[in-house]
Amino acid sequence: MRPPAEVDLVPWRALTHAYGPAEDVPELIRALYESDEETVDEALYELYGNIHHQGTVYSASAPAVPFLAHAVRHAPARRAELLMLLAVLADHDPADADLPQWPGSSVAAVCAELGRELPELLFCLQDTERGVRRAALRVVAAVADSLPAEQRDVVVAQLDAAYATDPVPSVRADAVVVLDRLGRETAALDSPLSEVRLAAATLAAARSGPPYAAQLADVIAEDGAEPDPGDDDFPWSGSVTQDERLRNLLTEDPDAGFTVAARWIAAGDVGSRGSWLVEEIAATWRDREPAVVDLLLSALPHQRGARALAARMRAIAHQVEVLPEADAGVRDTLHRYATAEDETAEPALLALVHCRDHRALELVLRRPGARLLAAAARCFPGAADQLIPVIRQALAAGATGNEGIALVGALAPLGAAARQAQPELVACLRTRRAAIVAARRLGANGVATTEITDLLLDATQSADLTLRSAAAAAHHQLSGDAGPALRTFEGLLSQAGQTHWHLGALEPLGSAAAPLLPLIEPLLEARYEWTRLAAAESFHRITGSPERSVPVLVDLVGATPVGLRALGALAAIGQVPEELRPTLRSFAFSPLRLIHDSSLPGQDHPDEELRTLARSLLAVGQ
Repeated sequence: MRPPAEVDLVPWRALTHAYGPAEDVPELIRALYESDEETVDEALYELYGNIHHQGTVYSASAPAVPFLAHAVRHAPARRAELLMLLAVLADHDPADADLPQWPGSSVAAVCAELGRELPELLFCLQDTERGVRRAALRVVAAVADSLPAEQRDVVVAQLDAAYATDPVPSVRADAVVVLDRLGRETAALDSPLSEVRLAAATLAAARSGPPYAAQLADVIAEDGAEPDPGDDDFPWSGSVTQDERLRNLLTEDPDAGFTVAARWIAAGDVGSRGSWLVEEIAATWRDREPAVVDLLLSALPHQRGARALAARMRAIAHQVEVLPEADAGVRDTLHRYATAEDETAEPALLALVHCRDHRALELVLRRPGARLLAAAARCFPGAADQLIPVIRQALAAGATGNEGIALVGALAPLGAAARQAQPELVACLRTRRAAIVAARRLGANGVATTEITDLLLDATQSADLTLRSAAAAAHHQLSGDAGPALRTFEGLLSQAGQTHWHLGALEPLGSAAAPLLPLIEPLLEARYEWTRLAAAESFHRITGSPERSVPVLVDLVGATPVGLRALGALAAIGQVPEELRPTLRSFAFSPLRLIHDSSLPGQDHPDEELRTLARSLLAVGQ
């Protein structure tokens, strides 16, 4: 340990942290000893962000360890936080220690320093505060793989004592975890303490991998239903708490996960932990929607507060949209919640709309909201005569921002009848409310008037570049005059910036955009992948030739947002190079979701779209 009096003996200016030279570290270390809580909190906050930043440590990190260890002993007001800082500084994958670059790495230097300081920190295992004891165990875990044999024996003896005698079951459970890292076996699965049995079952599941033994699932279901009431479930390796680690393990085995979640929900869904597990499984695995919906419905009566209940309703709304048809029991339950007079009614009604239940349309018309109207338009396109007047009224009332965008978007599924909203769209364009989507909708409607084309022409001079491109394309759609659009896009594509946005807006021009090819063709080799994608799409739309576009698109295909879009472009072209088929098969038949759900309301889950596109492309040429 080194006292703050020695902090200036370290050449901090020659060391670095996340924000450059570490010359501010001495002041932060001294601040840890101040009596003012706000000063100490600010110093801790700064240290967590500079000598450790988003999982990275630096040359200044290891020299700070002896000073932090001294503060643990002599500045006890923040002992748990200081111990956790030491633990995260030393956090690493034990396998990294076998890599050639490990000896010279900053994290290896941190571990070496912390290993030397550890004997002076073990007193924290007997601290009166349970949070300090739990944090101290995480410090031991962080360097467990690098302790010399003689030090290991001393540590194991103290851990054995904590496991056997600590008055707090969660501390005993943590001791089991650290003993496991040190290779020490325990009979924890037979412990009379549920927290200890749960920790042992979690470790056993991690060792065995899925599918998990029924005995382990049973222990987890029985002992994991009610989390420890404390707020000190500090993270272990990888910034993951024991609770998060358990949820991740159960997600890897969906059958065991559903079994556990069902029992947690039946036991009261404390902290919504059963519901969270179900939603995590749904986000990870394909084709689990029926079981997910059933379990989430069973969890609704157990939710504590309107906020938790609304969250479950939103999850159900997302899942039922994928189901071919929700059964009557599901729809009746949703209808009951949708007619309530609280904040859960709207997400419940959204779920009912996604079920295409006729009662949902009646409720939406009585309680119209932009998001609900947009969903109703998608799910009940035949109800245009009922929906359009309500949409028009909302637009005329001055809807702006996301609300206005959703209302204009709600017109798209309603076909030719949506032209009734032409006056409101014109007003949106004139007043610049949801003007970009209004311009696109006016172009798609195909109804040209002098007023509309003049407004669109004026909008091509807007300071908003996205509006400029949308208006230029719509003006061409309505007037057939490519001149203004070509001049607008020439200016946009000649500028630095996000040119892929403007390339996407070119679609309505088709081959009329041919004069822009000298600007588009070089973008096929652009550094930014979205620009290459948009250039390939535009090049094919303009020329009708796949020769230049297909290789670019094939190179971009992957289980990513840009890769999904490339797949859609290949589907539109109708060409599938043979070398792409193995990738397509992996997309089509993977039991796991390959793309995280980042979809907006009304959009398909990107992973569902990936699978559908892959299967359609595999059918090409067969």
